[in-house]
This record gives sequence, C-alpha cells and structure tokens, in this order.
Amino acid sequence: MIKHYILSLDPNAKHPWDRCVLRDPITGERPELLEAIAENTGSQAGSYLIAVNLEVTVLEKASNALQKKSSEGAIASFPATQSEVVKAS
Repeated sequence: MIKHYILSLDPNAKHPWDRCVLRDPITGERPELLEAIAENTGSQAGSYLIAVNLEVTVLEKASNALQKKSSEGAIASFPATQSEVVKAS
C-alpha cells in the first residue's frame, strides 16, 4: 500500500508537536498510522508480529510562498501550468 502525505518541518514552531507534522494532501488531516497497519492484519482479533517497511521519497519541495500558506493552515496547491512550475523552482 502506498500513501502520500505532506511533511512539514518547522524547528522554530511554538509547540513541539508542530515541529514535524504529517498531513493528508487532500483532507489536511493527520494520518492514523496504527489504523492503516491494523487494516492490513485482517479482521481477526489477536496479537501479530509484524514488519513495517518505511520508504520515504521526496516528490517535491514547496516554495517559500507555498510553505507560508501551509503553515497558516491552508493546504498548499500545486502549480497549474508549466510556466508556474518553472517560476516556483
């Protein structure tokens, strides 16, 4: 299963829990990683020995303007045209 999230890193955040935040790119909600793992173990109750592979690939780094919007609570949107992509780089 592949999931995509927006990772926001802010070492100067006022609260420690805001220094490293994962959010769903569509809903903006923080992911429930335990629920995602539980979904893959099946529906039977019990204890499971599991292995979790975490592979992180940076797909895009937001520009400063998009980071500011994101830190204000808005979800950053991706540029709509090729010229905007070039300007954002």
